[in-house]
Amino acid sequence: MSQIRLSLDSPIEYVKGVGPLKATLLKELLNVHTPSDLIQYFPYRYVDKSKITPITEAFLEGQYYQIKGTLKFIDEKGFGKSKRLIGILEDSTGAIELIWFQNYQWIREKLKSGKEYLVYGRLTINGFQKNMAHPEIEWFDPDKKEASLRWDPVYSSNEKLTSKGLDSRGIRRILFQIFQHIGIEQFPENLPDYILKKFKLPDRYSCLLNIHFPKNENLLIASQQRLKFEELFFIQLRMIQAMMDRKRKSAGFIIKNNGDLFDHFYKTQLPFSLTNAQKRVIKEIHEDMRSGRQMNRLLQGDVGSGKTIVALLIMLLVNSNGFQCCLMAPTEVLAQQHYQSIRELLEPVSLKCALLTSNVKGKERKHVLEGLLDGSIVILIGTHAVLEDSVQFANLGLAVIDEQHRFGVEQRARLWAKSKQLPPHILVMTATPIPRTLAMSLYGDLDISTIDELPPNRKSIKTLHFTEALRGKLFQFMESEIKLGRQIYFVFPLIEESEKLDLENLELGYEKLLDYFPIPKYQISVVHGKLKPKDKEAEMQRFVKGITHIMVATTVIEVGVNVPNATLMVIESAERFGLSQLHQLRGRVGRGADQSYCILMTADHLSREAKSRITIMCQTNDGFKIAEEDLKLRGPGDLEGTQQSGLIQLRIANLAEDQKILYAARKLAEVILHKDPDLSSPFNALLKNQLAHNEIVKSLGKIS
Repeated sequence: MSQIRLSLDSPIEYVKGVGPLKATLLKELLNVHTPSDLIQYFPYRYVDKSKITPITEAFLEGQYYQIKGTLKFIDEKGFGKSKRLIGILEDSTGAIELIWFQNYQWIREKLKSGKEYLVYGRLTINGFQKNMAHPEIEWFDPDKKEASLRWDPVYSSNEKLTSKGLDSRGIRRILFQIFQHIGIEQFPENLPDYILKKFKLPDRYSCLLNIHFPKNENLLIASQQRLKFEELFFIQLRMIQAMMDRKRKSAGFIIKNNGDLFDHFYKTQLPFSLTNAQKRVIKEIHEDMRSGRQMNRLLQGDVGSGKTIVALLIMLLVNSNGFQCCLMAPTEVLAQQHYQSIRELLEPVSLKCALLTSNVKGKERKHVLEGLLDGSIVILIGTHAVLEDSVQFANLGLAVIDEQHRFGVEQRARLWAKSKQLPPHILVMTATPIPRTLAMSLYGDLDISTIDELPPNRKSIKTLHFTEALRGKLFQFMESEIKLGRQIYFVFPLIEESEKLDLENLELGYEKLLDYFPIPKYQISVVHGKLKPKDKEAEMQRFVKGITHIMVATTVIEVGVNVPNATLMVIESAERFGLSQLHQLRGRVGRGADQSYCILMTADHLSREAKSRITIMCQTNDGFKIAEEDLKLRGPGDLEGTQQSGLIQLRIANLAEDQKILYAARKLAEVILHKDPDLSSPFNALLKNQLAHNEIVKSLGKIS
């Protein structure tokens, strides 16, 4: 295929300089199949080569500099393994030594004494001699000065790609060929004129060109802003349109009034007063359910904020209107805990609830299935067992999903299908606080309610950082808590790729504890992933009942254990945990009236990022602040639970850094769709077309 006929959708191997071998690597390692794919493979940073530093002004060792000078000398020195290529570059202010230790033959061939070169590299100083090892070097053409002085993009690559010439320079060379042979007419605008004018955005072709070949910093920033806005805008447009479509087309059961059951429970049976945040959330949910449309709402709240009592009150609202409810939890322990607490709360009212897990079998299981089918069981609490085909409801009106990120889209859809007439209302709950920016991208097609207030009687958990030198003090403190009749969690990290090593670490830690807390004076439970479910449950129940003083565990206790008597959480090797996970573990204590503590045990020497995490944990108990910091430190793809939620991989925008752009994009999308829900106006034809063909945005349809 001739280069004249090259198009954005041509196979990447047709681009000059690619060929079959490089094309295979680009497809396998970068998912680049066409020139269009490579154009959207954006640099992750830039090197400023727009400035030239005189040699005398380059004096900070370890700093990168670009210098221009005449090559006065170039020759090989040394013998055998110590052989190297040495060059001396001079400008009007001084001289610098250039050194290449390996693979320098091709460099030697292209360099000539007496010519002027641009050199870029890291400065080292030996005595009075300035050096640069393996610098980038190119001939300086005075007639092409503007092209030589530039901002160079840096693309993500790896050793395999680099070995075949697909490092940053190699990728840039291929992109140069693409822009040389694909005309501007193949880069149609995807934003209407009124948006371009409103936000003063440059045209799309110029932005794509400047992202890869920036002429100056101002043009680069303007291009980045435009492409970030474009990416986030189409995501928000698709999500809001999906939400509006669902609200227009998806009818739901009408939950009209509070009902006698709800009013009686609310006025006489609540063990404590609700916070204003809980009251607000209940009102938001009830307004949804009385609208005649199916509710799809995310309820997020920090650990201990009272999501479960909100869920129960919502279930009573639905029950009062003649419908059944289901609460699905990710683990048997959590399901049993919900069942026990809800059954105790409902004891004074004549309302039948049941538990269904894989361990409910025989006559008991048959009784539950019959009760669901004839409508006598009005609240079902269970695990994945609820999804089995044999589980049928008489009139399911509400499905509550706890720790929703642990359930896939298909599992949730199977639960919704259990309602015979209309889809049940859906309330998904998470105790993993989600930053607003992430929530807008992850759950932008759901309505979101947030309990952002803790009960007034909750004491703040005190978090302390201990190193190995303070282990004796830790054991003394543990002993004093046990003497006061309290219990302790002792958690070890879990590395998925090395379960054997984890088990060894846990067993070693258990043996150390036994030296200080010998049996039978002290009782210790041990829980880890290798235990059989029955044994794990037995150990957890011993701790829940107060039989054991200390629970030694891996992170299996992160979700599912509520022991108000547990006042101390010790996290071993805390530097190996992410911020959100540390916060979730800390939330296992602080559930009773007594003062609770979390002690973070770490190595003496920590990386800068680990120090940041530990410092943040010691400074705040606010899960939303912690989630924001976690987003900045780790990025959205690494946050607890987001991988399973279908989080889109952003190509250029950054949720932690581009909040203002995201908010502007969402606000604009809301305004446009409010006026033109189907994008049927001629002014929005470009937007409608882009949504129809944009594969990245289409993938968001999997998130629901």
